[in-house]
Amino acid sequence: MNAAQRNRHAALLKATGFEDGPALTVQSTDGEIPHGRELSFAWLTGTVMTGLTSVLLMGAALYVSFQGQDTFSTAYEALQLSRPETEALTPTDLSAKSSRLRPVTATRSDLQIIEASIRETVDGRDMIRNQPFMRISATLATAPTSLSEGIPDYDPVAILNATQPIAATANLDVNTDVYGAEVEGEVAVKLAAMPMTFVPPRAISDQSAAEYVRSVVEATFFSDDAAPPTLAYAALAPSVTELGLLPGAGPLGGIVENVTVVPQTTQAADAALGRAERILTIKERTSLDEALRRNGFTDAMTAAIEGTLENVFPSTELPAGARLRILFGPSRTSNTLIPYRLSIYLHDDGSDLDVHRATVALTDKGQYVLGLAPAEIEFPEEDTEEVNVANLPSVYRSIWETGRKHDLDDATIERIIGMFAYDVDMTKKIQAGDSIEILETAPDAEGRAELLYVALTLGSTTRQLYRFGTEDGVVDFYDPDGETGKRFLTRRPLEGGGTLRSRFGYRIHPIFKTRRLHTGVDLAARSGTPIYAAGDGVIKYYKWASGYGNKVEIEHVNGYETAYGHMSRYVDGLEPGSRVRQGQIIGYVGSTGQSTGPHLHFEIKINGNLVDPLSVKLPKDNVLPQQYEAQFQQTMAQINDLMTREPAPVTVAQANP
Repeated sequence: MNAAQRNRHAALLKATGFEDGPALTVQSTDGEIPHGRELSFAWLTGTVMTGLTSVLLMGAALYVSFQGQDTFSTAYEALQLSRPETEALTPTDLSAKSSRLRPVTATRSDLQIIEASIRETVDGRDMIRNQPFMRISATLATAPTSLSEGIPDYDPVAILNATQPIAATANLDVNTDVYGAEVEGEVAVKLAAMPMTFVPPRAISDQSAAEYVRSVVEATFFSDDAAPPTLAYAALAPSVTELGLLPGAGPLGGIVENVTVVPQTTQAADAALGRAERILTIKERTSLDEALRRNGFTDAMTAAIEGTLENVFPSTELPAGARLRILFGPSRTSNTLIPYRLSIYLHDDGSDLDVHRATVALTDKGQYVLGLAPAEIEFPEEDTEEVNVANLPSVYRSIWETGRKHDLDDATIERIIGMFAYDVDMTKKIQAGDSIEILETAPDAEGRAELLYVALTLGSTTRQLYRFGTEDGVVDFYDPDGETGKRFLTRRPLEGGGTLRSRFGYRIHPIFKTRRLHTGVDLAARSGTPIYAAGDGVIKYYKWASGYGNKVEIEHVNGYETAYGHMSRYVDGLEPGSRVRQGQIIGYVGSTGQSTGPHLHFEIKINGNLVDPLSVKLPKDNVLPQQYEAQFQQTMAQINDLMTREPAPVTVAQANP
């Protein structure tokens, strides 16, 4: 820039109001705000420190909020920024493994004891004796608690092993041959031919029958009255009139009791994430610890709560009619819900109201302390549980939770899951109101009970399976059509079932970005996860196949074929022509070929046509021979009779004062 240009530039700056000024100085007046071009290091330092302090406080608040610090803490605890480390485990710490707690009592709405007269043959004589059965009818658990801690991971192969038919060498002393009348003790029955001279007495005389026929004919052909003729009730057998079915009587009715009601579901956005409230009514006098244990409280939680209630609620017994209001929330140490708050209400016969007696709440330290009564509500007549639609458990975990709540052993729960695993996606979430019904024999001296019947209701579909044994001594479970729940092929043939990433049908190819038919389903899993044969068959193809990478094809009977792609490696010892059985390992998950990540590409063909592996109807693996049809129908009728019987009266021992 030459001199002329510099002068012109200076003139322009001066015309716009800019002019030369003195340099910045730090010689500002002490204690006053700096003016003009003065600087103050004190003011600059204060501004920077204010910003840093604000950032630290906001960061601490965000950190605390994301660590789940949302429990009931006192003001003193809320102000503490640091706490000394303690080696003692809190009551809500589920990381310490202990023996699983089993509930020992149950309300009659969930578990009932029924009695029936069973007929059996002993030393050539027909004997009739009373036999108790256990009947469970309950909605599936909508929230996982400590009861389902330590359950095995979902594994289709383990389920296959759990659903094998019961061998003839097992203890099969199970009898459901229900006798038509009730007896006391044991009664021997002798069958004899009816003598030809025996004439049963008439319930209606010939004259009464003739009068009835005449009245019907006259009313039909010779009367102008449009009303139909009425039956002469007095001429019928006494057993009919005893029912009260008299002319003009109203319809039969009744009162529904001990029914668990699930409230209407709400949108996930409206549900309190990770929390659920359960309201229970104590039907019979029971101890507090038993009521807590069957609702997911551990031994440590129960002891802590009883110690906290010692001064305000010293009684360890809950009377009939007492109400428990339990608020559950997420645990910090496990993927379960733990009790955040417990409130006890006792029924006041004078005012016919439920009076609050005590409340314990969980603090940030993991301890239970006395708390204020929660907001008042109008208690429903039936037990209810707040359903968190955003956090409902899977069918697999819900059955485990429900089974342990009702004291089923793990082997029985595994068999129940296996019986339905071929028709039901066990990784799918349940819906509010899904339920299960179970019938078992009463436990023997060693505590073993035999499973007789299971019905699983998911949505509007109910699946029933009945226990039945054939002449070869093998016992299995069959649906009303005489078919087992086992399928000819499994739909997710890899360990853990995998995670569904892509369904069957047309899609945009993730690599070529063109619309193509996806000929199978993609089940994502970690590299090296074992892959199983979906069914018995013969290996047809066992090598690299272009975009499929390492591929295996298995030919099954009746025109069925399955294919497995993108394997990382094969199993040694197999080749085309090798025969494999259902559940046998044939390879391992990988990402070979045209793949964007480790997964199994699984296909099913029927007579050369590709079908959707997850929705195609597959044939059952075992069907009851036709020769057992009549006997199986009789067994179903007897079990259905046991499921509809009234429960036996329950005698509750009075607690000592």
